[in-house]
Amino acid sequence: SFAMRARIYQPAKTAMSSGAAKTKHWVLEFAPASARSVDPLMGWTSSSDTQSQVRLQFETRAAAEDYAKEHGIDAVVQE
Repeated sequence: SFAMRARIYQPAKTAMSSGAAKTKHWVLEFAPASARSVDPLMGWTSSSDTQSQVRLQFETRAAAEDYAKEHGIDAVVQE
């Protein structure tokens, strides 16, 4: 089996959200299937993947990294 790919990052504050409203959080975002590597048995992996637009929010970078580790997700942290 091949690892799912994802990136972990802190989204930029938008004009909509005031600084006091929300503490900084980290997002784990799954990569679209089209950006994934080739599965050696099946050829290209399916691009109609339900994970393609999934984003999870975490309080800390460590929490996001731990989640990725527990679920076998190949996550890249972007600072």
